[in-house]
Amino acid sequence: MCAALVGPASALPSGIGGQQDGDDDVALGGCTCHAADPDNSVTVILDGLPYHYEAGKAYALSLQLIGGPDADTSSHTGGFAMRVTAGSLSPADSNLVQNWDGDATALTHTEAGSNVADRTWTFEWIAPASDSGTVTMWIVGNSVNGDGAPSNLDRWNRLSASVGEGTDNGQTRTVFSGNGEIEPPAPAEDHMDLHEMGAKLRAHWLGLLGFGAVILVILFCGFFLRYGFSRHYKGRSNLLRLRIKHLKRGDQL
Repeated sequence: MCAALVGPASALPSGIGGQQDGDDDVALGGCTCHAADPDNSVTVILDGLPYHYEAGKAYALSLQLIGGPDADTSSHTGGFAMRVTAGSLSPADSNLVQNWDGDATALTHTEAGSNVADRTWTFEWIAPASDSGTVTMWIVGNSVNGDGAPSNLDRWNRLSASVGEGTDNGQTRTVFSGNGEIEPPAPAEDHMDLHEMGAKLRAHWLGLLGFGAVILVILFCGFFLRYGFSRHYKGRSNLLRLRIKHLKRGDQL
């Protein structure tokens, strides 16, 4: 994180807010103290947004940044600024998220919130009163390398979303900006050395061998019953054929 040198905007580990270069709010204009332009390699994700809002209702939202330099919990490598046109924003955890300069329509991270491992922050948006119309949310997210100096290694991106007033059916949506190239975490390695299994492994194989032996006995008995007494099996014994012949004639052996 760094402090903006032009205008009253501030981008620090303790939060991002204010006017960017005396023009737009930093949540709209972006954190240009890190880089001049937004970078789509950083994906800004807002989850839990309703399709329509109900006046006065509280909505739990989650913001996450993916991409850019690796997050480092020993440094300050992530942060955000957010502003809404109506309603109010409230942090879910005041240790990680705060209202910027006491403004209920502006939200940012705290110093502790700038080094969270997953670059994720949660908060509530309280919908405005009836007849407030469409509400727009602006977000800018920083994903930086934590060295405290602006460079081409730092990345940021912005997101805007709108919510209209209407009937809230309880369903929510996820909106994002960026290229969407999000890689899932690698699966945890989980293996066991066969040499360490010992008696358990031997018991397992003995059980399989025993089961296989039972199957073979059943198959043998089945073939014997099927073909040993069949009148149509060419390989039956001469004695059996002779007995069948006499039975057909009605004689007794």
